[in-house]
Amino acid sequence: MTLQVELVSPERILYSGEADMVIARTAGGDIAFLTGHAPFVGSLGIGKVVVRQSDGTSVTAAVHGGFVEVKDNRVTILSDVAELASQIDVSRAREALARVVDDEDARRRAEVRLDVAGEISAAH
Repeated sequence: MTLQVELVSPERILYSGEADMVIARTAGGDIAFLTGHAPFVGSLGIGKVVVRQSDGTSVTAAVHGGFVEVKDNRVTILSDVAELASQIDVSRAREALARVVDDEDARRRAEVRLDVAGEISAAH
């Protein structure tokens, strides 16, 4: 049995499908959801969401706030702002990180975008 997962932003559905596991950053820290997880509702922090599919591949997204709900093997992620790794403009994220002075949330958003896009060394 798998999880039914939906990752939704105000603009569109970024992912809808089955998965073996979902990892998300909540306000309290990272959490993983597997089949049979107890009902759960939590607020999302700035972080990445990883959807591990049954075939061993993963879908990764940068998520900047929102909510996650788990019930009856269904994971619904409603995000204020979310981008799949393939949609991230790396040069724009680098520029945003370089411009940040005293805004920790803006710094974290840029670092998460770079991490999700595979530019991990640029985020440190």
